[in-house]
Amino acid sequence: MSTPAARMFHWRGGELVPTITDEGEAVRLLAADSWLTVDGSTRGLELHRQRFTAAVEAQLGTRTPPARELESFWHAVAAMVPAEGRAFPRVELALADGSGAPQLRARMRPAPPTRTSIALMTHTGEDPRTRPEIKGPDLGAMLDLRGAAEAAGADEAVLLVDGQVVEGATTALLWWNGDTLVTVPNWMPRVSSVTELSIRALATAFGTEVVEYLARPEELDHKEIWAVNALHGIRIVTSWIDGPIPAAEPGRHDRWRRSLDALRRPAT
Repeated sequence: MSTPAARMFHWRGGELVPTITDEGEAVRLLAADSWLTVDGSTRGLELHRQRFTAAVEAQLGTRTPPARELESFWHAVAAMVPAEGRAFPRVELALADGSGAPQLRARMRPAPPTRTSIALMTHTGEDPRTRPEIKGPDLGAMLDLRGAAEAAGADEAVLLVDGQVVEGATTALLWWNGDTLVTVPNWMPRVSSVTELSIRALATAFGTEVVEYLARPEELDHKEIWAVNALHGIRIVTSWIDGPIPAAEPGRHDRWRRSLDALRRPAT
């Protein structure tokens, strides 16, 4: 059975208009956000909306569409999410070559397969990010980094700032110090992770201590490390090429994955 193709929509006149995909078209992403839906439900959808809205405002400033229009766009996209099956929709603010103004767009995409574990590799070159706090502008560069890691036998590239772990190319990184959950400080130049925020909310509910700490890769030796994002949820790190040796507390990763999945709510 063939995989369903992604569908593209442009926001015009207060509605989503089907259009051809932009393959071969020079398009600059100014902002983007995506989330996994399973049978019409998703995790943290409101947090995704807030992050995308903030990114649009940061990119457009006084040219930002009225809040009501952004809300209408968002609700129209949410209403298109299929009630059955798995999907991975993406919203975008994009600027195509030759166009006079950025456009709100949406892609309805089938969800790729998901995994529960991941292998990491440290990116040792220059930091290619231009707008590290905004999801979208550097997406192409981050996918290139991930592709280089895959070619070397890993699944994800880890970015360092001044030798300290900041984020994965497409993931946020967390780790455990005993029973304490550790995250990269929020003031570091990185995308605010919706999945990380959801995990932190779970930690509060569970009474689990959460601290922020700057760490070099070697400081994570023999610690349980998680790489998290909207598609895969929590993946446990099983190896790190030329990096620390990860560990795992039996059962913890599975318990937290189940708790995170339980946060799914209907998209509309």
